[in-house]
Amino acid sequence: MFTRYGYDNFFILLFVGLVICAASWFFTTGILFVALFVFGLTINCFSLWFFRDPKRSIPLQASEYTAVLSPADGKIVQIIPIFEEEYLCSEALQISIFLSPLDVHVNRSPVNGLVEFFKYLPGDYLVAWHPKSSEKNEQSRVGVRTEAGKVLFKQITGYLARRIVCEVKTGEKLQAGDKIGMMKFGSRMDVIVAPNTDLHVKVGDRVIGGETIIGRLHKVN
Repeated sequence: MFTRYGYDNFFILLFVGLVICAASWFFTTGILFVALFVFGLTINCFSLWFFRDPKRSIPLQASEYTAVLSPADGKIVQIIPIFEEEYLCSEALQISIFLSPLDVHVNRSPVNGLVEFFKYLPGDYLVAWHPKSSEKNEQSRVGVRTEAGKVLFKQITGYLARRIVCEVKTGEKLQAGDKIGMMKFGSRMDVIVAPNTDLHVKVGDRVIGGETIIGRLHKVN
């Protein structure tokens, strides 16, 4: 199954790969034939792999209003305290997930709640694991009010990424695990929660979007 968020890029890359494979047949012998054919085949294989949208089994625990679900596949590269001044307006904890070009790039809502805030920011293209990429790179920011407080999450482009798809709108209700868009060709997602959130992950852990519970919010009294 392939994601509809990437149909434009998927079919262009597939076409380019097929054209290169076909062009290789004009060179009946020699290294040029092999090189062109392998290059075209690599483009096709990468397209099929990158734009895949595998079915995910959303855990039952994700329906609980305190649960924070991983919004993306990847590796936890950073967990740091910050002051979030745009939506939470308070001390917070930032969990950063790095997505390599080989990871599934379809993104999902990490929590259940109402979208109160959305902002798209054009920006730089620092490598996604750079500490400043969370502030300076092209990104979309989504703020959700849950029954256990506010959560902010960011789709952030990396050095290779040049396109963010985000279908979220303010006033929309989200369920944890709902598809919200994708980032193309290598990127990062930040999830920003209250500092007293109980984390279930640590730096270096691999997470699966829509399946891994990365933490639990404290109930609001």
